[in-house]
Amino acid sequence: MKIRFSLPWRTTAGRKAMHETKAWGGLVALAGEGRAQWTGRSYSALAREGFMRNPVAHRSVRLIAEAAASVVWLLYVGDRELPDHPLLSLMRQPNARMGGPDFFEALYGHLLLSGNAYVEPLTVGSELRELHLLRPDRIGVIEGRDGWPEAYEYRAGGLVRRFPAEAEGLALLHLKLFHPLDDHLGFPPLAAAQVALDLHNSAATWNKALLDNSARPSGALVYQPKEGGNLSPDQYQRLKQELDDGYSGPMRAGRPLLLEGGLDWKSMGLSPKDMDFVEARNGAARDIALAFGVPPMLLGIPGDNTYANYQEANRAFYRLTVLPLLTRTAAALSAWFSGAYGEVLKLTPDLDQIAGLAAERSELWTRVGNADFLTDEEKRQAVGY
Repeated sequence: MKIRFSLPWRTTAGRKAMHETKAWGGLVALAGEGRAQWTGRSYSALAREGFMRNPVAHRSVRLIAEAAASVVWLLYVGDRELPDHPLLSLMRQPNARMGGPDFFEALYGHLLLSGNAYVEPLTVGSELRELHLLRPDRIGVIEGRDGWPEAYEYRAGGLVRRFPAEAEGLALLHLKLFHPLDDHLGFPPLAAAQVALDLHNSAATWNKALLDNSARPSGALVYQPKEGGNLSPDQYQRLKQELDDGYSGPMRAGRPLLLEGGLDWKSMGLSPKDMDFVEARNGAARDIALAFGVPPMLLGIPGDNTYANYQEANRAFYRLTVLPLLTRTAAALSAWFSGAYGEVLKLTPDLDQIAGLAAERSELWTRVGNADFLTDEEKRQAVGY
């Protein structure tokens, strides 16, 4: 006995409707044998799936980059502060298209998403005039015979430029985060949360597709012929193939079937409550925030809030995440600029102007001010002057 069944894309109207809609690509197969598809660890993949698609990763990067970029820099030669040095003017306006906060926000964004940041100096004669950022995904490291970087190759469209790793003047500055398995490139924090990132994105995609298809759960097709009998092997394989092709994956969740010839639909899928998607997404969000060093409380993620209040979480964010990033950047820039200006310069962040550390600095000033055994000069040194 020949059984007839009709699936939406097998009919003329169904094919027409399918051509009028967008082509979707499933991330994970929900039926049959297969492997989960994970986001690549390249800069473009992490930027697209993390910063441009995931709200937790986007806010974490923005929170760190904007907080670090808003810090005011102080410049010293030895113990003497230089309030009017040309370097400070350059950092306030690195180039004609970017101000200081924009420049440093992009620099920290490159570090967080790729683990690397590249600063190109523009000199006229021996004078440093401008600073420009190069996108990390366009930079390639060229190794010498000894295994150390010999040059950096920058590709943009059809343009290829080569920067020597060491030059008589000011060379290209390469900032990088620690990578345990790579001698030349840094490791991005978001790559450590790659599984959590894909889980968070896929859960949102699955729920959206389920709502778009009337929130119908998955189930089983039951063959109930009036005259008895079973499906032939060819009919069974064809039905199984069409179900795999048309109903597997997060983008096809809840798609309705058109049934004929003794086929009946029996719902047997787990509800979103049973699968606890909300807690799974919150757990993935906490893992993403943990990789960046942002307290979940600052991102509005419920659960596991270990800080007593928002102010304490904000102080921990500045002390444990923002300040180490600033210290690393200041050390690299100080050594780089010292070679450009021919004197030993030291850049330090002005901690007194960081709003997140206002309470902590106030406590320090109070303790030092009440220390009668210190002279005024020693008190100034104790608070950073």
